[in-house]
Amino acid sequence: MYKDEFNLTSDMILEKNFKIDTRGYRLKEVDQFLDLVIADYEHFYAIIRGLEKEKEDNLEQIINLKQEIRNLKTNVEIVKATPQMPSSGTNLDVLKRLSRLEKVVYGDKELDEE
Repeated sequence: MYKDEFNLTSDMILEKNFKIDTRGYRLKEVDQFLDLVIADYEHFYAIIRGLEKEKEDNLEQIINLKQEIRNLKTNVEIVKATPQMPSSGTNLDVLKRLSRLEKVVYGDKELDEE
């Protein structure tokens, strides 16, 4: 995933050989190599900080979602425990029933008057 983003691999660091001058290793060569190591370390730490932040965000989201699930389960239990009233239908159903009753009641009176 991040493999191509770094300057050095562990094998490159392990196998690095510096040229030796009369006073020891060439300082410029060592400094350049250490600059690469430092750059990689800074990049590693940036990645670690980003992943830790992402982890914290994910944990917070998990906690919120678990709380929401608990609340929904509680609501479902409350609804199941609540006695259900018989379904009276919609307003349209009520109006249709009322219309039929009026026809029966008033229709019979009209028939009696004739």
